[in-house]
This record gives sequence, structure tokens and C-alpha cells, in this order.
Amino acid sequence: MALVNTVEKRIKMQKDGVIKYQIITFCFLNALQLSNSDLECLLELAKVGPTNITDFCKYASELKIFKSPQSVRNAIQKAKKKNLIIMDNKNIIINPNMKVQTDGTILLDFKILGTDNEIRG
Repeated sequence: MALVNTVEKRIKMQKDGVIKYQIITFCFLNALQLSNSDLECLLELAKVGPTNITDFCKYASELKIFKSPQSVRNAIQKAKKKNLIIMDNKNIIINPNMKVQTDGTILLDFKILGTDNEIRG
């Protein structure tokens, strides 16, 4: 019988932290790098849901995530290229394939096995 070293952690945190954790985990598993500002921008987009790009750029700029609406727009374009955001006409939404939960009480239950053996898909 193989020995498995198990680490179990139970943490209670604010909803924004749980949403960020989901985004960070998705990016980690897909080898995507994010700056803190990019992460904050995606957090706010996940919270507001589908929205007009111009309105969101102004909103994120007012939150001081980036200095100007144009900087927010640039970050959105960068996230779109990484397939983190879907743009439809003048509306944007966090990519539903990320399966980021934002409503109600959220419990994240990840089970990850790290092995010394080669992983085969």
C-alpha cells in the first residue's frame, strides 16, 4: 500500500479572497501569469458579471486598480488574449469556462495529488 502524505487546511475568508483564489488557481493550472492589478481587475469583473466595457473601464479606474480607463482597457485586451475574458460587441464577461463562483456562500474543495511518477492523460 502506497503512503500518501496528506495536507488538509480549513480556512475561512472573505468572499473576495475566495473569488481571487479561484482565478489564481485557474491561471496556475493553465500556466498563465497575472499581475496584482490584472487579478484585481478580473475579481471586479467576476463580481459585476456581464457588463459594458466602457462602463467597466471607468468603474475599475475609479477603484484605482489602474490609473485610467485606457489602462483598464489594455488589461482587458491582455486578459482576452489569455482567454480569461470573453468580449461580445461592447460587453465583457469573465470566461465561463473558468467556472468562477461568486454568489452566496462558497466552499472550495480541491483535491490535488502530487506524484513522483510521470502523469499520463
